[in-house]
Order: sequence, then structure tokens, then C-alpha cells
Amino acid sequence: MKYLLLGVLASLTLAGAALAQDPIFGTWKTEPDDGKYSYIEMKQCGAVICGVAVKSFNESGEYASPVLGKQIVRNMKNDGDGQYSGEAWRPSNDKVYVGKATLNGDTLRMKGCVLGGLICFGQNWTRVN
Repeated sequence: MKYLLLGVLASLTLAGAALAQDPIFGTWKTEPDDGKYSYIEMKQCGAVICGVAVKSFNESGEYASPVLGKQIVRNMKNDGDGQYSGEAWRPSNDKVYVGKATLNGDTLRMKGCVLGGLICFGQNWTRVN
């Protein structure tokens, strides 16, 4: 029984470490949208990855945007080979899109798509940390 319990604890520890090491985790700077941009913290949210706005900027500098603390990226899953899928919320029009992301080093290509992926818009985000 003792060995079974130790095995379960070791498995949970290794699974948690694997989740913590996802290369998408960190803070990303969005491209400007309607003259504003944000820093998005990509992190583990339960069984999925989410991206929460942690700082926002406009032409005057950092400001207290209503998007602060809100999930911009939702229900994202690592599909392997730097590909991710989930949902993306665009604050400027308050719409949620099918979200796709491609990670390439310190660049994250984010796409929001409609009509089953036939029409997409995208941004290149850059890693802040």
C-alpha cells in the first residue's frame, strides 16, 4: 500500500511538472488593436491554458483598462508541435472566436477564426518574459 501511494504521488508530481513547463507559458505583448495593446499572461487554468490581461497600454502609456484581469485566451490546449487550439476573445468588438496559436521561439501567432476556420484574423505576439 505504501508503494502504491508513493507511485501515485510521484505520478501527480511529474504530471504537474510537465504542465508547468509548457513553452507557451509566460507574458506576451499583443499587437495594437484600436490603438491599445496589452500584456497577456499565458498560464495553466485547471486542465486548460488561458491568457489573462495583466497590463494595458494606450497612446499615453499604461492605464487601467477594463480588460485587466479578464481572459483573452480561453480553453486553449496544446496540440503538439507548437500548435494550440481554443478560444480567443477580442475586447474591441466583444466577440469570442475559435482560437488558434502557433508558437515559434519568442513569437506567438494568434488567430481568431469564424466559419469553421475559413475566415481568420491574426496577430503576432512577442514574449515579454
